[in-house]
Amino acid sequence: MNQIYLFGHQKPDTDSIASVIGYAEFMNRSEPGRYVPARCGELNPESRYMLERFGIDSPAFIPSVEPRLSDISYKPVFALTADVPTVDVATLMVKEGIRNVVITDPAGKPVGIVGEHALAAAYLRKIHLAELAVTPVPVETLARILNADIAVSVHAVLEGRVYIAIDALHVTLAKMTAKDIAVAGDDEPAQLALIACLIIAEGAPAGERVIAAAKKKGVSVLTTPLDAFGVGKMINLSLPAREVMELGVPVLSLTDTIAHARQVVSGSKFRAACVVGADGTLAGVLTRTTLLDDVRRAVILLDHNEASQAVDGIGEAEIVEIIDHHRLSPITTLKPVKFLNDPVGATSTIIAKKFMESGLVPSPGIAGALLCGILSDTLALRMSTTTHHDRVAVKFLSPIAGVEPEELGTSLLERGMDLSGVPLAALLARDTKEFDLSKRKVIIAQVMVPSFSWNRERSAAILAELAALRAGTKTDLAIALFTSVMENASDVYGAADEALISEVFGAGLPLRFEGVMSRKKDFLPWLGDRLRELS
Repeated sequence: MNQIYLFGHQKPDTDSIASVIGYAEFMNRSEPGRYVPARCGELNPESRYMLERFGIDSPAFIPSVEPRLSDISYKPVFALTADVPTVDVATLMVKEGIRNVVITDPAGKPVGIVGEHALAAAYLRKIHLAELAVTPVPVETLARILNADIAVSVHAVLEGRVYIAIDALHVTLAKMTAKDIAVAGDDEPAQLALIACLIIAEGAPAGERVIAAAKKKGVSVLTTPLDAFGVGKMINLSLPAREVMELGVPVLSLTDTIAHARQVVSGSKFRAACVVGADGTLAGVLTRTTLLDDVRRAVILLDHNEASQAVDGIGEAEIVEIIDHHRLSPITTLKPVKFLNDPVGATSTIIAKKFMESGLVPSPGIAGALLCGILSDTLALRMSTTTHHDRVAVKFLSPIAGVEPEELGTSLLERGMDLSGVPLAALLARDTKEFDLSKRKVIIAQVMVPSFSWNRERSAAILAELAALRAGTKTDLAIALFTSVMENASDVYGAADEALISEVFGAGLPLRFEGVMSRKKDFLPWLGDRLRELS
């Protein structure tokens, strides 16, 4: 089941958080666990109060929806540890029809890779060696590789040079030491003379005299149906995988973006990369074929429909639905989508209407969250954006949540206007939105204040902060509304070219805008008209 992520805008307010949580519960009633409430920005004090009061978990913080390696479905991973014989690697490749096997350490973390190229290179290197040798290998493992029986078992591990008795017997004996391994055919005198560690080839038996002599000398004897050439070839394949594996295989994390992974894989001689989890253990193998798939996260946008306000990476995601109550703004989608835009006071009202129209009842905590979203966005139903639908939704939600709207609205306003100890830059960033108006980039912040004396005492600092914000974001016009609910007005501050300020406002800032409470309904349309007249 592919999950669908629900996001509000980058600077989430209470309505944004509440509508995301509420719609996730609504949709999960029919498809449990599929819809994931998420956020791409920090919670403000009012939203934190809402979550704490109604005992709701915060939406998952996901700063970007750019596709990542965790979004890919991987085929079964074939991996072996570094101490397995190379022949086991080759056998696995043939059996599964694969070209590469990842080699891991005992903890499951990738350390190298064995592919067709590595096997061929190892074999060619062995051809040019002056002598045949066995690296430390358990006697049972060597017996398995040679398809041999263990006639005498003395050593747990075998190692040393390997001599095939094709020279005169005295020549071979002159070369060998007690640690070496001899390969002989069906020649008992030679077998008796060559006893160090003895491999009897070509299916010849180990006679009683040979077995007795081996036990007396304390050496192991193996018998194999392979001929001497076959024994030599298979001994080459007894090397542990660490001896033939290639190093430097790229390692990527599940959190890496697919765009980054494409660059890594295309630039690697392996044309592949190991993908590891948070603990560094192997999670999958990434190939050029894997990266051909078009992987996009499915998202639903709530409380906004502008790309500039959406979660980072939205251009690489698949938008499946948009629910909003703001003005329409150009946003492109790959496919037709469900789009609900209702000019009510809050997106939470739209979600509450969905519950009412479907005959479903939200849980008490979700009802409380939706109630907070409505009361926050309408300033306790006082703003000009408040509609009949908002009031109906409040009446529906209040008894389910078990709270009085008046008391909850007052508590939210108090939290929203708690400005003590908060830096001015942080206050402006709490509720900031970007707009493109008449080919001009505009930022509008809104701060709720207990009285206008608060901002008037800080006018110089506010204008300086807006100038810094404008320079840092390279916008044409940076504006802040300081809104007083009690006085039903807003003081407007701004930073822009002096000529633009004069043309738009007709005077220097700040200015008092009577009756302006809503950025969306009261101020933005007015500003949009003024900039259109000047363009």
